[in-house]
Amino acid sequence: VMFKSLLVALLAFGANAFAPLALHTTAVTKLSAEKSASLPFMNRPALLDGSMAGDVGFDPLGLSNIDDVGIDLYWLREAEIKHARVAMLAVAGILQVEVFGPAPGCEMATNKSQMDAFWQLWNAHPQYIAFGLIMITIIETFSGIAVTKARETGDRAPGDFYLDPLGFSKGDEAAFKRLQTQEIKNGRLAMWAAAGLILQGCTTHQGGLEALSASLKANSF
Repeated sequence: VMFKSLLVALLAFGANAFAPLALHTTAVTKLSAEKSASLPFMNRPALLDGSMAGDVGFDPLGLSNIDDVGIDLYWLREAEIKHARVAMLAVAGILQVEVFGPAPGCEMATNKSQMDAFWQLWNAHPQYIAFGLIMITIIETFSGIAVTKARETGDRAPGDFYLDPLGFSKGDEAAFKRLQTQEIKNGRLAMWAAAGLILQGCTTHQGGLEALSASLKANSF
């Protein structure tokens, strides 16, 4: 009887010794899988699962979890894509005007800094600015309707206005996902570039390329 009791105790001890190790290994593996790809020291946000193009789990402020003030991940993604596209157009426009000069009808906007050129245009033709604001209002109205409806129905991806004249979305799915990733990455870079151009133009009153040239000359050997 004593031998049988000792045998049962040893078996129970062995089971308890190995079970926690397996559970611990599983927990560590699960925890590692949930780490953010961009911030490995932080857990991956629950909603950022990599399904969106350019998603690397970067959300240190936890904005993707907001859902009680009329803003959710869909709304935030829509805003990011929209601002990315506007920023790419803005940077291209700022540099194009600085290099090639103002467009026809805007000849008075001669300043290399487009922030100052804006006020030159405002003083000469304020109706141009007013027309631009009216167009922005109209576009934002239709965009807001599309976003609100899509958030309710879920039949439209954020930023998708079905504008694809070259048919990229109808080809290889992996290739299209790669194009979407390139768009959002270039757009994020353009948002930083646009912010830099605006801030630099307001502080130094120089064009972007003009300021770059001056900086290289001042810091060259």
